[in-house]
Amino acid sequence: MASKAPVVPSMAPFPEAAWRQHLVPTEWEACLDAWISIAGAHLSLSSSDFAKLSLKDESLSTFLTSYVSAFATAHEKEVIPLTDSVKAQTLRKECFLLCYRLLDVEPPPESLLEWQFLASVGKIYGRRQGVKIVALAWKRAPTALELSLASAKTSLTRELEAGLKGDLKTVEEQLKRLNHLLYASPEAAAFFLAGSDFLDSLISCYKLMNPPLRKAIISTTYLCLIGLTESNKPNFSSLVDQLYSLKSAAEAHKAGPTNVNDSLVAELVTATPILKQLQQRIEASGSASNRAKSVLTTLDGFKKTGGAQRPPRLIKRKIDKGKGVARDDDFGSHGQIHIHRMSLVSQVQDLFPDLGSGFVVKLLDEYDDNVEQVISHLLEGSLPAHLQDADIFEALKPVSQVSGDFVPGMAPHSTPPQLPTRHNIYDDDELDQLTVDTSRLHFGRQNPNQTADDVLQDKSNAPNKAAILSALAAFDSDDDERDDTYDVEDVGGTVDSATPGNNPEEANVNVRDGQDEALFKAYKLTPDIFARDSATRRGKLRIALKEETGMTDETIEGWGLMLSRDPRQMRRLEAKFASFSGEQRNLAPTAWRASPAGSGTENSDIDGNSRGRGGFRGGGRGRGRGRGHGNVAGPTGDKDIEVARHRKEANKGSRANHNRRDQRAKKMARGGFPG
Repeated sequence: MASKAPVVPSMAPFPEAAWRQHLVPTEWEACLDAWISIAGAHLSLSSSDFAKLSLKDESLSTFLTSYVSAFATAHEKEVIPLTDSVKAQTLRKECFLLCYRLLDVEPPPESLLEWQFLASVGKIYGRRQGVKIVALAWKRAPTALELSLASAKTSLTRELEAGLKGDLKTVEEQLKRLNHLLYASPEAAAFFLAGSDFLDSLISCYKLMNPPLRKAIISTTYLCLIGLTESNKPNFSSLVDQLYSLKSAAEAHKAGPTNVNDSLVAELVTATPILKQLQQRIEASGSASNRAKSVLTTLDGFKKTGGAQRPPRLIKRKIDKGKGVARDDDFGSHGQIHIHRMSLVSQVQDLFPDLGSGFVVKLLDEYDDNVEQVISHLLEGSLPAHLQDADIFEALKPVSQVSGDFVPGMAPHSTPPQLPTRHNIYDDDELDQLTVDTSRLHFGRQNPNQTADDVLQDKSNAPNKAAILSALAAFDSDDDERDDTYDVEDVGGTVDSATPGNNPEEANVNVRDGQDEALFKAYKLTPDIFARDSATRRGKLRIALKEETGMTDETIEGWGLMLSRDPRQMRRLEAKFASFSGEQRNLAPTAWRASPAGSGTENSDIDGNSRGRGGFRGGGRGRGRGRGHGNVAGPTGDKDIEVARHRKEANKGSRANHNRRDQRAKKMARGGFPG
């Protein structure tokens, strides 16, 4: 008896912020328990049951979209904390697994393929986990995802180009939301930079004096350009084209009446490490070109003067002279810190001067003192929840304000990393150890009066003559290395291959000629041997031909078929393999003979009315040797002979004779009797 299909209740949508504020803690805990139970029931289903039940359950996809949307905007509004309790963390994990399973089936729900949903997922789960869901969506349904991104791209481009006439607040919110998707999906970055319309709209809208919008535009441009280098197949060609567009826009802005530094390109190359990162990734890929290097060098020239070294905001602080009592936290992350840590704080404050030193120290603690990651997360606005809610103007607390117990003794701490020490070949020599003889020390030339002749005449430092002679005696002038100038490995085989017998292609040609000769002789003697039937294949002639050529039945039959269809190949083989042995039993006569009464035939050796030995040489209609159609050799008085003779004389003018006798007579008459 077949088991019944499991029944899973529907899930209620995740409440919005206004609804969550009206829930008491006990009701909120009950909601979390219900969602966790239902989500666990869906995850425990087999693949077939999950495709039948969970995929068709619209309440499940509705809950996921509402949960992701509410979680992504939770830090912007005053709501119940969503990640403080263990149950909230469990629900967050199960929602990730549900999204992955729903996108892993075909076809996935359409609501999970919207770019807003994937952008929120990238923000909630970060790049490490969010990229898995986004990559799976691109793999399962790239067409649906491209349609959603195309709509967003068209809308954003239109609003950005509208400038002050557009809804700038909405554009700012959409760009900030889109940045999370661009950070988690290089494919999305490549899609938005396909063509130049989106980048041109960003450059055009940056001219508006709207600091929050400008910051969002900088982040979007940075993520789009970096995304072209992060996919499995980086598109460096498109990257260089987009960099040229930025270069052209910066040059056009520089030529205009506005401030040179008040452009998107100048702020992008100054406030972000875009040029350094692109240079490193292009060189690491091995595809560096002069075109890419030149455009990066040109863009580097648009950096603001002193832009990366802006002084921090002056804040009046109480001077601590270090005379307080040492406490536990004096060496913690918020007490006295080493000077190398202060240098990292100053690097971050160069780009973000409004941030306090205490807040920057917290960022360094979060990202293991990696300044690049700190700057990247600040640009993208993807800091963790506990840092997003922190006071960004927090300064380092003085020692006197740090609570803690007194330190009974100064415990040893590890020394911070020092600058590397340079070493060379002169370390620990006699001069370094101060053991050198002072007589060898001098300033300038040791003997300023010494000339070149004196140096040549001084034999104290000259090598021993016996050593030179022994070295010459050990040298054998006849023992020369073999000249490998014309080896095949050095010249590509062009020289040695010309020597007869060294070219392997010659052996192949000989083999083919031997096969063609045997096949052609067999074809001329017995064409039936190439028939395509079983009796012929079992015949002795076919077996002997196969043994001689080493070819199969199909190859032999194909050779004969192609030869019968190609007359030119037949003539080439006849000219190549047909040979005259030198034996001629009959010698045909070559002298011309006239047949009486024109009785010779066309192919006979006797010239009657036919061509005769000379063949067809005349230009007239006759087939003889220019003598008309009749026989002029014969007895006088014969009617046919007389007619033939008359026609012979009459037709000379049409055969290039031009009545030479008459013309000669006229010429002589003019010469003898002028006028």
